[in-house]
Amino acid sequence: MNKVVVIGNFDGVHLGHQAVLRAAREMAGDGSVVALSFWPHPLSIVHPDSAPGLLCDISDRVALLRAAGADEVSIVEFTPAVAAWSPERFVEKVVWELRPTTVIVGENFRFGARAAADADDMRRLADGRFEVTVLPLLCDTEPVSSSRIRQAVAEGDMAAARHMLGRWFRYSDIVMLGDQRGRGLGFPTANLAVPDTSACPADAVYAGYLNHDGTRWPAAISVGTNPTFDGVVRHVEAYAITETDLRLYGERIGVDFVARLRGQLRFESRQALIDQMKADVERALVVLEMNDARGEDLGNPALAW
Repeated sequence: MNKVVVIGNFDGVHLGHQAVLRAAREMAGDGSVVALSFWPHPLSIVHPDSAPGLLCDISDRVALLRAAGADEVSIVEFTPAVAAWSPERFVEKVVWELRPTTVIVGENFRFGARAAADADDMRRLADGRFEVTVLPLLCDTEPVSSSRIRQAVAEGDMAAARHMLGRWFRYSDIVMLGDQRGRGLGFPTANLAVPDTSACPADAVYAGYLNHDGTRWPAAISVGTNPTFDGVVRHVEAYAITETDLRLYGERIGVDFVARLRGQLRFESRQALIDQMKADVERALVVLEMNDARGEDLGNPALAW
């Protein structure tokens, strides 16, 4: 029976990754598809100063890979020792351990110490035990890639991120206890920290959705440091527009970003801030209703935890 192994980082599980998994599913037929990925990101070990902020954490990556067609997800713990493995050892210790009939990689795939080997080397090292198939990168004007999505997210271009992900970009974490200023202003928010290890939209106000435990609510979302209050730490703050008494401290939520509404501003008075927040909420509802009317409800059913 066929067993097709697809190898990649799969950060974000974007449309290119999904296309590869569909091809693997077709090749496998009645057999199985295994997605082989790495955690943490190899660059965080090899070149930590240039490690990217990730588009999703490992639990979301696994859920998205399964939703895209993987029967099994195998995670390799990427350590300095693994980074130093020869191509031969990588094939024997990681790939052949899964007993594939076919291995699928992208055309930019590299492996082994200093990324010295490519798909041709894997074919040689397979020594007839399995086939190696190389698939081209999915392109629009340029190849769809996690790097391009990170750039779009960092610029607050949620439409471009959506175009490459095939869904809204989601930022997820555990709700932390914030300063509770939003509740005092009449807009209680769920606050999420923004570590350097996570990709996060540019500082701005957005329309989107707050998701928790299989339920979602339309939301006005602020990303930034709260300049009106001289804040210095970045947060994602999501206000569930139709709910006034959500208690989510310590719960894991997901915030889907649909559209940027405006940049961050510093207000001279409490009332000016409240008036702007009311306008933001009204505009967020209009944007979300327009997206629903166009049939652009690109939620994350695979991530309905």
